[in-house]
Amino acid sequence: MKKNIIIYGLIAGIIVAAQCTFSINYMSHCKGNLDYDTSMIIGYASMLIAFSLVFVGIRNYRDKYNDGIISFSKAFKIGSLIVLIASTIYVVTWLINYYFFVPDFIEKYSAHMIDQLKTSGASTQEIEKQTKEMADFAIMYKNPFFNAIITYTEILPVGLIVTLISSLLLKKKEIKKSY
Repeated sequence: MKKNIIIYGLIAGIIVAAQCTFSINYMSHCKGNLDYDTSMIIGYASMLIAFSLVFVGIRNYRDKYNDGIISFSKAFKIGSLIVLIASTIYVVTWLINYYFFVPDFIEKYSAHMIDQLKTSGASTQEIEKQTKEMADFAIMYKNPFFNAIITYTEILPVGLIVTLISSLLLKKKEIKKSY
């Protein structure tokens, strides 16, 4: 079981890490012309692609190592561990990229959010409130522990939803044979 979890977790992690690195490279060459909405869609799509390996990993364990039988709880455990490995790779990749390649990301993102508020016709009070919140967040985001927690909250829920669905679809109880 461990080998199965590690292999699928590493492959899924490599997929999301590659997307993260691609996004960072893209961001660093955009010079302020970054389309954050498109980037977010691409990011979550790559997470879904990577987490499709949760389904494959659970099915592989069920069919090759467990005689075609798996409980929901066992499937959920396997899927969750695959997701945890992939998510950790994603978080580490983001932290390396953030601190070494795009340390001004949060400032650029904050400016983008404020510009969107202004464009949407938000009141001066709303803009000032959001500006203060983003400035406070930027200070907290410089802390690697806080940064990691926020990054986990981006990816873990997606993986756990895929794990839940995969576990429900793949659970198989022992078939009783009549003699």
